[in-house]
Amino acid sequence: MRVSLFIPCLVDQFYPETGMAMLAVLRRLEIDVEYNPAQTCCGQPAMNTGYRHEAREVAERWLKIFDRSEYIVGPSGSCVSMVRNLFAELWPEGMPDDYRQLCERTYEFTEFLVHKAQIVDVGARFGHKVTYHDSCHLLRELKIKEEPRLLLRKVKGLELIEMNESDTCCGFGGTFAVKYPDISTEMVDRKVDNILKAGVDYVAANDSSCLMQIDGYMRRKKSKVKSIHIAEILARR
Repeated sequence: MRVSLFIPCLVDQFYPETGMAMLAVLRRLEIDVEYNPAQTCCGQPAMNTGYRHEAREVAERWLKIFDRSEYIVGPSGSCVSMVRNLFAELWPEGMPDDYRQLCERTYEFTEFLVHKAQIVDVGARFGHKVTYHDSCHLLRELKIKEEPRLLLRKVKGLELIEMNESDTCCGFGGTFAVKYPDISTEMVDRKVDNILKAGVDYVAANDSSCLMQIDGYMRRKKSKVKSIHIAEILARR
């Protein structure tokens, strides 16, 4: 089994430790891993703001870079959803079969561990109380809900505490937070309130974009709760 790492822009530029954590877990499981440094954006920002021609150009480049990959794995439900669910919309005349098959071989990290590697215990240890935030694209577009929880429950020393409304949006939504800052702030305020009421040490998620939004607001509230990507928990020993 050979995995090609799909490292989204936000992870590459702001949270490289998340990508390194994913790599560490895959290597621990003795999975053959490769990384192509030529990869760039998958085109989601252009797609979401209506620049479909530009998004298709970026998507085509992405597909050519990964065209020989057996499996493509990324630590972002949002970006993986772009590849699996939205790339096809950029080819209204019909996506070529080789492109379509490549999209089908693209997996979010926890999804890959549970369903392809068929592993739920990665040998991690993390002695803290943790709550989990369901990222919108991961839950609603990829239908991934239990997989992260299965992995977290197997982490030694970790106590998983469900917050109220774990599946409500944090308010980031890419350009949504820029276009509608007042609504976005109300949404993250509600999300952070539920996190704090859970009485945990950490809030975990599968998307760095959500964690950026939540962590920034928690810092402004001077909260001691920390944000962490699930890959970083699974990498701890």
